[in-house]
Order: sequence, then structure tokens, then C-alpha cells
Amino acid sequence: MIRVLVSLSTAAALAAALLIITPARAADTLVIEDWSKQPEGKTGIPEGWKGQSWGSPKYDFRIETVDGRKVIHLKSDGDSSAIVKEVKVDVATWPIIEWTWRVVKLPAGGDARKSATDDEAAQIYVVFPRFPSAVRSRVIAYIWDTTAPVGSVFKSEKTGTVTYVVVRSGAADLGKWLTERRNVLEDYKKIYGENPSEEVGVISVLIDSNDTRSSAEAFVGEILFRKP
Repeated sequence: MIRVLVSLSTAAALAAALLIITPARAADTLVIEDWSKQPEGKTGIPEGWKGQSWGSPKYDFRIETVDGRKVIHLKSDGDSSAIVKEVKVDVATWPIIEWTWRVVKLPAGGDARKSATDDEAAQIYVVFPRFPSAVRSRVIAYIWDTTAPVGSVFKSEKTGTVTYVVVRSGAADLGKWLTERRNVLEDYKKIYGENPSEEVGVISVLIDSNDTRSSAEAFVGEILFRKP
């Protein structure tokens, strides 16, 4: 697991950095990233994204075309790497997040329920910024875990702002392209017992294998929000 911190220093600074996503392809679709404008073969942090401000990330990432689709290829070898994109999404209007991913290698012994083994091959974080961000932001982390059962929902032992939702678990679907859909609004209400008072301010893509001292590999395709 890796921390996701959102800078909320001033409204002016946020406005300057904020990338407001606009609908594309259909009136009921809000595309966060489909990698189509990223240069083929680009390594490291993709254009329009930012890196993390902690740890020693390797950013072993590469933009590739795989099975006819543009994707980001993620690898981790004993490190934690996260990229973040500042967005503005009102989940009252766009409650459903959808993404595609393909995991090919799980971190050996990974189990997000324990801080000592908190590694995942692929993670999509949805961040609701609240000031001060380090202690009050609310983060829903959709993960593919090595061990924790599908459907599990639990707090991170490392970072109190993060709640994990296990979307996939184990090796059964390794190597397959899968499309996931989650109703973020409903997940938020179940986790926090209320409607969000903030918009989604950050989407993050993560991979890590540092706690288990192993390695992991995954591909992530398009990420978007939909109307009901």
C-alpha cells in the first residue's frame, strides 16, 4: 500500500493545477485517461500525471499498445510506485467508475489486511480531498490482492485515510483483460455512512511489492466515470 496525499494549500494553487475532465465519446461518459494521447513507448510518469512525494519509487512504467489497446504497463520489483491525476468528478452525477486491467504477476504473499504484507499488483484510488489532506481525506482503494477475499472492505493498517475494496483476488484471472465497474457513490455511503460533501479530486494508479520484497506486474487500460 502507498499513501496518496493531496495538496490543498490554496484554492488558487489547486485551480492552477486542476485538470477538469470533459465528457468524451458519449454524453454519459467522463474519460479520466485512455492513454491514447500518451507517446508510445514513454517510460516513467505519463504526461498529465504526477509522481508521489515519499519513498523510493522506481516508476517502472511504460505506455504500450497491447492486444489492440493503448495501456500503461506497470512493474514493481521491491518498490512502491504511484501516479496521481488531479480531476474534478461529482459522483452524484457520475457515480460509476469503470476501468480495464490485466494482472500477470502477483506480489508473493501479499495481503492488504496486514501492514507487513500490504502489497498489491494493481490499485485504483479514488480520492475525496479534505483539509488537512494527510489526516482527513477519504480514499477508496479498489485493489487486486494476492490473498484477501473478493468483496472484502477494510481500513488500511498503514494509512487511516484509505479503505480497501477487494475487487479481484488471487491467480484465477491472471493474464485476462477484465473490465471492472463500481458505484463509487454507493461504496462511499456504505463505508462512511453519508453522502460525500466533496467531489473526487484525484485518481491514482498504483503498484507495490516492497513489503513482501517480491515483484508484481500489471497493465491498466482506460479509466472513466459513467452516469447511472
